[in-house]
Amino acid sequence: MIGRIAGVIVYKGDDHVLIDVRGVGYMVYCTDRVLAALGRGGEAVALYTDLLVREDLLQLFGFPTLVEKEWFRLLMSVQGVGAKASLAILSALGADGTSRAIALGDWNAIKAAKGIGPKSAQRVVNELKDKAPTVMAMGINAPVGAAGVPGSTAAPEDDAVIEAAGAPAQAAAAPSPSPSAQAEALSALGNLGYAPGEAAGAVAQAAGEAPEEDTAGLIRAALRLLAPKG
Repeated sequence: MIGRIAGVIVYKGDDHVLIDVRGVGYMVYCTDRVLAALGRGGEAVALYTDLLVREDLLQLFGFPTLVEKEWFRLLMSVQGVGAKASLAILSALGADGTSRAIALGDWNAIKAAKGIGPKSAQRVVNELKDKAPTVMAMGINAPVGAAGVPGSTAAPEDDAVIEAAGAPAQAAAAPSPSPSAQAEALSALGNLGYAPGEAAGAVAQAAGEAPEEDTAGLIRAALRLLAPKG
């Protein structure tokens, strides 16, 4: 399975990019946001990828971060939400916007994506809301390496295909407890739009009630404390 590729852009189409990796061309489908952010032909690029395997089809989808790749995989797990709809949501909201909408239960934001109806949007939020804190924690303090891809340290032309498609699921596992978990949770809540005061209060209370929690656990607990009452 193909989990990450790095090489040189050959050309960009309306919904995909062709990447040359040591003489082999990979057609990678991406969101409008990702395509707009990529360079021109001849420039280096590195993307995390997810390979969709069907009886009559093989399609490779590319993402700049593990968080975006993981959201794609999770969105695909929702009944009635396929690859096209998942890309539409990420194209409309980006990884951060998707995290924010799902964590806050804002199905109207999901519905704004092209081709997503209200029932599908509500299903996405209901099925994935509990998973949002873990995915959000994946992106905190992620190192940035070659071609702007977190976690990459080697030059793109030296990389080729190096990771299994299951890597994001492993990366999404709860991180080890860290002294910086409260600061990371506070940062995540700030990204969701909470005021510093209310976010700090919720994180402090969550940490006091469960000091052993990791970043994802603190985010989850703080969101419960911040949820409207009644």
